[in-house]
Amino acid sequence: MKLADNKATLSFSNGSPSVELPVYKGTIGPDVVDIRKLYAQTGMFTYDPGFLSTAATQSAITYIDGDKGELLYRGYPIEQLATDCDFMETCHLLLYGELPNAKGKKDFSRLVTMHTMVNEQMQFFLRGFRRDAHPMAIMTGLVGALSAFYHDSTDINNPQHREIAAIRLIAKMPTLVAMAYKYTVGQPYMYPKNDLSYAGNFLHMMFATPCEPYEVNPVLERALDRIFTLHADHEQNASTSTVRLCGSSGTNPFAAIAAGVACLWGPAHGGANEAALNMLHDIQKAGGVEKIGEFIKQVKDKNSGVKLMGFGHRVYKNYDPRAKLMQETCKEVLAELGLENDPLFKLAMALEKIALEDEYFVSRKLYPNVDFYSGIVQRAIGIPVPLFTAVFALARTVGWIAQLNEMIGDPEYKIGRPRQLFDGSVRRDVAPIDNR
Repeated sequence: MKLADNKATLSFSNGSPSVELPVYKGTIGPDVVDIRKLYAQTGMFTYDPGFLSTAATQSAITYIDGDKGELLYRGYPIEQLATDCDFMETCHLLLYGELPNAKGKKDFSRLVTMHTMVNEQMQFFLRGFRRDAHPMAIMTGLVGALSAFYHDSTDINNPQHREIAAIRLIAKMPTLVAMAYKYTVGQPYMYPKNDLSYAGNFLHMMFATPCEPYEVNPVLERALDRIFTLHADHEQNASTSTVRLCGSSGTNPFAAIAAGVACLWGPAHGGANEAALNMLHDIQKAGGVEKIGEFIKQVKDKNSGVKLMGFGHRVYKNYDPRAKLMQETCKEVLAELGLENDPLFKLAMALEKIALEDEYFVSRKLYPNVDFYSGIVQRAIGIPVPLFTAVFALARTVGWIAQLNEMIGDPEYKIGRPRQLFDGSVRRDVAPIDNR
């Protein structure tokens, strides 16, 4: 971050003296106006609901250009990472700033592999949940509970503690998600296998049983690895900001990540792919492909309250770059599993075609987003709809940790404390109870 050549001048129509504010430039993206001394100079705060125009931090991890439809991890385009790298390489990049060489990748992957088991007592912890509990309810509890098992990595200000907590979280998230799934379906937990890849191991823990050998399908393994890579980080979104805000109090990394899991659960954030699949199910129940025209009519009617889920994006005002990659993977997976003619998938492809051609959606740039395709892929693989958000949390964990570590290492970081515009009652006195 460097000081820009120009400064911002804030002037007031009531005759108060104007204020000069510094302007800083990033390497790419919009400049920022530094308002840290605004209150001291003017006695006023800025007002920005949702923080849509506020940069709360400086970061070197992820950059999004919503107008261009561009996503960069540490400067690398997501298209190149999803095509030429795997998730372990992406994790290394996000955590340490650089892609690993062959030896670095092998060492890092081995380190993660050696931490995939969880304490056996976690099984007893799981039994406290109802069998029909939502997987995200279980995950918020399990991730937070890790801090009760790993006391040697809970000091957020200790670099060694942060390092081992990072590896533990990345390694154990697939195990916890698979355990949550097995618990809800009443099957025995499957232990991790050290000879499998990160994605392959997750598939094994999810779908293997002790009854017979499980063969990992390489097409599904590659698809899942790509889902993880595409969801690994996404700049200062709601859950990442939650992790940063939670971590700014000095709490342990497991608690901060559990807060991120809780935030991700919301249907406007991590639950979007679940909402997209539920929408497809609803159309299917109403009559399938033949009812799409009727559904689209309702979407266009502002008074109907019907929303098109899995299309458009808060940040991308162009095509979501992750969606194109996920679309390719979607077609590969459906072809591999012979599901091109599955009624729900035919419905999804018909809906996609209309949205890409209908002027109403094209003019509003309501393109299919990554949630639309990743939901279809996960269902095809056999992952149940309620587990989609937990898989998202698994993938996003590395981004949360990278952002948390960056914040802790920032000499300017302080405990988060947003301000408010108060519009409640002015000071008043309590009347005796008989006079109220």
